Amino acid sequence: QLQLVESGGGLVQPGGSLRLSCATSRLTLDDWAIGWFRQAPGKEREAVLCVTPENIKQTYSHSVRGRFSIVRDNAQNVVYLEMNNVKPEDTATYWCAAPRTRRFCSDFRIDYNFWGQGTQVTVSS
Repeated sequence: QLQLVESGGGLVQPGGSLRLSCATSRLTLDDWAIGWFRQAPGKEREAVLCVTPENIKQTYSHSVRGRFSIVRDNAQNVVYLEMNNVKPEDTATYWCAAPRTRRFCSDFRIDYNFWGQGTQVTVSS
């Protein structure tokens, strides 16, 4: 089984940057596709970005294009969500997740079997 842990959330000012981490100490993440999801207050959970083991990246949220990126650090066994030029509407709980297909990205929550506990990001001045 795959156990995922998110970290790095917190309070950040508009226009600032934040880096979220997705990690596991039990298995090697470079064998897995990893997606990032978020859910803002009053809204449905949405897929943000995903990266395959081959380092092919997909951006699912139009609102984060040019601002967020997903990065693998295989040496550290971590997948990052790098958030730049953050906006108040980025305020949400963020999760990383791995799909039951293991190696294939998807923008559907139902395709992901393994989830972390989530980390809160608040963008406010």
